[in-house]
Amino acid sequence: MHIAFVASECVPFSKTGGLADVVGALPRALAAAGHQVSVYLPRYRMTKLPDAQTVVRSITVPFDDRYRFCSVVTGGSHSGIKFYFVDYPPYFDRDALYGTPAGDYPDNAERFALFSRAVLEASKVLGVPQVFHCHDWQSALVPVMLRTLYAEDPAFRDVGTVFTIHNMGYQGLFPPEILPLLMLPWDLFTISKMEFFGQVNFLKGALVFSDFITTVSRKYSQEIQTTEYGFGLEGVLRNRAATVTGILNGVDYDEWSPQTDKFIAAHYSPEDLSGKTVCKRDLLAAFGVDPADPTWPVIGIVSRFAAQKGFDLISQIMDRLAREDMIVVALGAGDKVYEEMFRRLHKQFPQKIAVKVAYDNAIAHKIEAGSDMFLMPSRYEPCGLNQIYSLKYGTVPVVRATGGLDDTIEPWDARTGRGTGFKFTEYNGESLLLTIKQALQAFRDQSSWQTLMRNGMSKDFSWNASAKEYVRIYDRVRQIRGVNGSHAQPEPELVVRAR
Repeated sequence: MHIAFVASECVPFSKTGGLADVVGALPRALAAAGHQVSVYLPRYRMTKLPDAQTVVRSITVPFDDRYRFCSVVTGGSHSGIKFYFVDYPPYFDRDALYGTPAGDYPDNAERFALFSRAVLEASKVLGVPQVFHCHDWQSALVPVMLRTLYAEDPAFRDVGTVFTIHNMGYQGLFPPEILPLLMLPWDLFTISKMEFFGQVNFLKGALVFSDFITTVSRKYSQEIQTTEYGFGLEGVLRNRAATVTGILNGVDYDEWSPQTDKFIAAHYSPEDLSGKTVCKRDLLAAFGVDPADPTWPVIGIVSRFAAQKGFDLISQIMDRLAREDMIVVALGAGDKVYEEMFRRLHKQFPQKIAVKVAYDNAIAHKIEAGSDMFLMPSRYEPCGLNQIYSLKYGTVPVVRATGGLDDTIEPWDARTGRGTGFKFTEYNGESLLLTIKQALQAFRDQSSWQTLMRNGMSKDFSWNASAKEYVRIYDRVRQIRGVNGSHAQPEPELVVRAR
């Protein structure tokens, strides 16, 4: 089967978050299983292509004001995958992918509309896939265009679409006049299609027009159909419930394993945990912490500093938590209020709380290896990867029971010796503090704690199982579209009536 991924970022070419990791890893797993895989990306300034070759010299993309002419280049094949890059410097040769600290680029709708249309046109030259697998709002116009502008194009008659939601909080909202500028029909601006409280919603368009919708954990696929987590689109998803599913993200154990990690001070394994003590000393040295007692547990944090990640809860309890026999090391950047919170706490408790306001991949690995616990008290978390990395490193997760955190962490029961971490449900500071104290209490019994560590280290969240689930989805999509052009899916306006 030929699957074409369409996404706005992918390691190692471009990255702002976990989307890039997924688009970098899932195609490899599919290619290893024998499928033909292409990946389409924008060519950003940060995209390094030492052997770039032009494979489609000119694609004409019409806009209402004037035509734009872009090209497609390739960086060659990697692990059996062909990577293609839409090259249009006026839109993509910029310092950042989506915006500046002041906000999103004002022409993001035009940028990613050009990208989406160029992908469809390029595929006619480079090979039309059986399924387009699109990710997040930046590629949401691919399924929209396929079922509107390209509805009568015989090249795409049997082509299916899968759309993956990585975070419902980002939807691509633009004023109504964007539709004629992008040469999209005005009849898309209805409540059953792309209209959303007076704006055009790219993500909603994908949810309406895609053949199948996935998200990145089973729990999150259920949560986004509720008012609390649906960000206004829960009605659309409930009406599409038969074609909505959650598939947990995998992780790349070639990069994230304490047995091979190139960034950590010592390697270790479930059979020999002694190297973790070396990693703990190295981590504390990297943060300049000289603890009063080196046996104190270290709680690690690697995250965007944002309220979504539970930092409002951390701000409520950190003064009290600092009285416990423990050390917190935090790496991240984001909201100024939380950056300043950690700086203030470090000044107040210099041997208890340390922070690096940055993103540093090497330090992130050191935190996973050198910490005893890993804290993720998220308000919502579509999947989460750091808690999965933590399990492999014998670093016990303390998480809120939401989304992928709930799916991947099993509560520890010292009586039975089963479980992999600690969870709390109610989103408040008291529940978080109580759960951390339970973990600190459990840490005092080192024999039991090592059982808990090994439980987590034995878990396998590699991409193999998830890739097989995606293949089953692709097969279902091909059945929906019909191998002979007999499309089984009803028209979107017949099945979606809610916002």
